[in-house]
Amino acid sequence: MIIITDDNKLKQILTEPRYKSEKTYFVQVEGIPTPESVEKLESGVVIQGVKTLPAKARLLDFEPDFEPRNPPVRFRKSIPTSWVEIKIKEGKNRQIRKMTASVGYPTLRLVRVKIKHIGIDELKPGEYRFLTNQEVKELMK
Repeated sequence: MIIITDDNKLKQILTEPRYKSEKTYFVQVEGIPTPESVEKLESGVVIQGVKTLPAKARLLDFEPDFEPRNPPVRFRKSIPTSWVEIKIKEGKNRQIRKMTASVGYPTLRLVRVKIKHIGIDELKPGEYRFLTNQEVKELMK
């Protein structure tokens, strides 16, 4: 999910760390994270000597219905995969991938499903929609 705008104030609110705009990701990882590793994601992990802000993380009990990835995600017969929902309020370069790897579960697939309260809902890959005036006002808060 991506929001395209020519409104610089909105862009700042959504992207600058000081505004702490929450972004939600569904992350397919190699293996099945333990409760302890999910707790580490939530309390923050050290990436390149800097601890991330606390996140919200939970193991999903369902597999999201996304279009198949091209090229396909690598699968290993002996190692299961699982999906984790992670919500962050910063956005360092490749942060989610580095976070999951730091707790021992490399990211295989990463899909941003929500920015603040705006989600992908029923949109298919390549589809788009315009935000309503009310949605823009809510994003600006």
